[in-house]
Amino acid sequence: MTQYEALHVMAEAELLIDETSVVASIERLSREITVQLKDANPVVITVMNGGLIFGGQLLTKLNFPLETDYVHATRYGDSVKGSGLNWIVKPSNDLRGRTVLLLDDILDEGVTLAAIADYCHQQGASEILMAVLVEKLHLRKVTPGMRADFTGIEIGDRFVFGYGLDYKGYWRNAPGIYAVKGK
Repeated sequence: MTQYEALHVMAEAELLIDETSVVASIERLSREITVQLKDANPVVITVMNGGLIFGGQLLTKLNFPLETDYVHATRYGDSVKGSGLNWIVKPSNDLRGRTVLLLDDILDEGVTLAAIADYCHQQGASEILMAVLVEKLHLRKVTPGMRADFTGIEIGDRFVFGYGLDYKGYWRNAPGIYAVKGK
């Protein structure tokens, strides 16, 4: 995708959720997570690159002891269609006996989050929870009925970008959640 094509995508995109609403969702999630995990001494793992913006904003609002880590695992790269999971970086913290909170930009089909959760279980995590900024509501989940433990925004089955979510590698920096025209 070229810069010109990226500008064209944005020019035609539909704003679904404005920045004020996204920020309010992150504030709400921080309160929900704090109630549940304030005494758990969790390891909070951000999924890169999509979880970068969401995780960065959420973490500063979690006012209790926690450790942070990150993973970089992707099915998409710069594509719009997922393939096999590609591990770039695995967590470095010792997860044995720990509560793990995974932070990601979106729960779509759930293949990436499920694989990361499985890895954390294999490493001995005692509890694994998921927090996502956006959860798509459809029936194509890797595990029927799969849901995040903490969800900021629920949307229909559209191709979305912004606030960490990308379109072919672009527009993670868009200040809201946008839908690609016709998708």
